[in-house]
Amino acid sequence: MKPTRRFFLIAASLGTLPVWLAGCGFQLRQTNDFAFKTLYANFSTTSPLGVELRRNLLGTGRIELLTEPKQMLQADAILDILSEDRQQVAVGVSATGQVRELQLRLRVRFRLRTPQGVELIEPVELFQQRDLSFNETAALSKEIEMGILYRDMQTDIVQQIMRRLSAVKPRSLPKPTGAAAPAAAPAPEASSNPATRP
Repeated sequence: MKPTRRFFLIAASLGTLPVWLAGCGFQLRQTNDFAFKTLYANFSTTSPLGVELRRNLLGTGRIELLTEPKQMLQADAILDILSEDRQQVAVGVSATGQVRELQLRLRVRFRLRTPQGVELIEPVELFQQRDLSFNETAALSKEIEMGILYRDMQTDIVQQIMRRLSAVKPRSLPKPTGAAAPAAAPAPEASSNPATRP
């Protein structure tokens, strides 16, 4: 009888949890809004960074990701991954000169621009680093741990890129060229030519 009562109390408390969270101002993370609907991926979508970035962009459900070069001019914006640099730097050695601590570094440079060349996000570098103790007798396990740390840094950088993309304002996007054409025609000034005056 006690397990049934305990289960009922847990279920009842879980049922009121969302109401309590909403009452205290808690809000679940919402899908980001973006100023553009189509984005050309000017990066490798098969690299580890590209795969995760592509998954996050498509996961929003609000962006159509274009990957064919002939589609570049049709996109609202172009995301360029300018560079991706992974480094391993020895920051600690033993008395015998053996490496005891590594620092893993990941640098990614990117920018966002329109097909017309207007920069919506100027080239910016994102940087992450992690410390890793190293032991040659456990090289295999350390290599696995290294891969996990690189994926963690990569995920962090992808999330930073997503936040910066969502921060682009709609007014940053250029207006269609067709809408600006009538305003550029100086029709009224043509009648002020002295040769046409009576």
